Amino acid sequence: MISKQERICKNVFTQARGLMFRKKQNLIMVFKNERRISLHNFFVFFPIDVLILDKNKKIIEIKKNFRPFTFWNSKEKGKFNIELGFPEKYEVGDKLEF
Repeated sequence: MISKQERICKNVFTQARGLMFRKKQNLIMVFKNERRISLHNFFVFFPIDVLILDKNKKIIEIKKNFRPFTFWNSKEKGKFNIELGFPEKYEVGDKLEF
């Protein structure tokens, strides 16, 4: 489990907005297919941790302390992208439920 409450983003519009102009919270982005994920942190005024998960919801990549107003590209292809406004302790290989 990620948290008691997180926002799920399944379409292009909610994924494009992400955490921009929002208070700290956790987001789960669900993509149709596994792909390399490109993110920006423009207009997100706090650092976040990013988890990239495969289709089995297993963590395959982690970006810690993704700073405001920067870019990042995943090295691995993922089906889910989780943006943590409240960092937690996770490791590559952990399997999540949501």
